[in-house]
Amino acid sequence: MTTETEALTIDELAARAGVTVRTIRFYGTKGLLPPPVIGPRRVGHYGREHLARLELVEELQHRGMTLAAIERYLGQLPPDLSVRDLAIQRAVVASWAPSATETVPRGELERRAGRELDEEDLKRLAAMDVVEPVGGAPDGEAFRVDAGLLRLGVELLDVPLSHETILAARTTLIEHSRAAAHELSRQLRDAVADKDARDVRSLSARMHPLVVQALLTTFQRSLREELREWLDEEG
Repeated sequence: MTTETEALTIDELAARAGVTVRTIRFYGTKGLLPPPVIGPRRVGHYGREHLARLELVEELQHRGMTLAAIERYLGQLPPDLSVRDLAIQRAVVASWAPSATETVPRGELERRAGRELDEEDLKRLAAMDVVEPVGGAPDGEAFRVDAGLLRLGVELLDVPLSHETILAARTTLIEHSRAAAHELSRQLRDAVADKDARDVRSLSARMHPLVVQALLTTFQRSLREELREWLDEEG
């Protein structure tokens, strides 16, 4: 397993993921997390793949899955999933539940982000609707945080694109995803027009994760093809 150039101690991994060291060790004994890479002085180091897998495990647990069910879920995934693939899996799981927001002081926000956040960082996160400044903390600085978007927002801070480009891309994604959702909803509504309400609710519950997975997979492949064509033209 590659650590993708990032080496975290177990304490740093726990801080980044917002869990305890004891939780990480427990997940390791259950086989939900791969063992760390042992470095000098027998110190275990964790990489971005450990963090991504830990976040997926936590997301599954927040959705109400038992540890046994999580173990079966992870066992069905390819063993060599990349950080990006694990993030996609987590996005699918997170999409089943309503968005969760909570209010935290700046220190806690930075702990979860895994880095210090300057005023420009906070401004960009606010523009992406990841955080919203609110009052109430002892030092006067508190933020309402969308926990599901925080990791993505922090990663976007380091993307070499302008603030305007990221916001334009976000607008494009929202507009087209809403259009796709509207059309799919219309098609499904027409398909179940003659069924009773109980059957409609059951079908909706079963179709939701399948549709989300299909949309993510289709978009990922389409984006890869577009980028490949662009790079071929540039080359």
